Amino acid sequence: MAQALNGIQKAAILMIALGSENSANVVKHLGDQEIEQLTLEMANVGKISPEQRDHVVDEFYQMCMANDYISQGGIDYARDVLERALGETRAFEIISRLSTSLKMRPFDLVRRTDPKQLFSFIQGEHPQTIALIMTHLPVEKAATLLASLSADRQADVAKRIATMGRTSPEVLKEIEKVLERKISSLAPTDYTASGGIQSIVDVLNRTDQGTVKVVMDSLEVEDPDLAEQIKRQMFVFEDIVMLDDRGIQLVLRDVETKDLGLALKGSNPEVAQKIMANMSSRASQMLKDDMEFMGPVRLRDVEEAQQRIVKVIRKLEESGAIVISRGGSDEIIY
Repeated sequence: MAQALNGIQKAAILMIALGSENSANVVKHLGDQEIEQLTLEMANVGKISPEQRDHVVDEFYQMCMANDYISQGGIDYARDVLERALGETRAFEIISRLSTSLKMRPFDLVRRTDPKQLFSFIQGEHPQTIALIMTHLPVEKAATLLASLSADRQADVAKRIATMGRTSPEVLKEIEKVLERKISSLAPTDYTASGGIQSIVDVLNRTDQGTVKVVMDSLEVEDPDLAEQIKRQMFVFEDIVMLDDRGIQLVLRDVETKDLGLALKGSNPEVAQKIMANMSSRASQMLKDDMEFMGPVRLRDVEEAQQRIVKVIRKLEESGAIVISRGGSDEIIY
């Protein structure tokens, strides 16, 4: 029975039950060691009985639902719902298991807080404290928070996120207590993220171009090596030249003509040439005419159009439809 299985065995059975495509999407979010353990266990799993499979899938479903209930209304709310659905004994088992992991999570209280409200609470904090809090927020919220900071603090906080190492539980607990006192009336929520280069790259990729420029310009002066590491992992509009012809053609299918014209108004000639080379002569001429007809445009409108196109590119890359060659060890084999 599934109750006699350990955690890694249950995970292996769940991956097999989900099928190769869904399992692949899960594995993408695991670390190297976790992937190695899971792969080894999947290879060693013998014949799985329908009862084992059903118990594992059912347990996984119940744990997910319990997590959702906790996110919506807290542990008491989750316990009440689960007791009504599964009975007191089963509800106690699930809540006990989840409570153990929840107690280890820092900054539970701020995870569902509106970024604008959160900014009002932390804007006076030290940049290192702000950076630490941002690494425990979903990247979309962290991006909004970074954009809300003054220009002189944006690069400072970005650098601290990128260079952040491990933080002691005592420090996390102390900062969390201060925040809890400030926003105790707000509901708890979920969190994601960690410090390091990829963390700040995720944030910068989701914030506005003006904030990106301020951060990167400052970092290039203050810490050129760090700025170069971040740039290698980021994708900005001008990087569209790194796409092959097929990739650009796929992007053009999903981009509004108006956005394309605006974006190219603020780009370098190499970008415009690369894009128009992948359009028909008639479409290319129409685009040039549209750009001339626009006349002068606001820089903010250009940056917003470029950001919308970057989002399309990022979405295509995440789906595997296109591959962005960023150089270094990430070589592309044709």
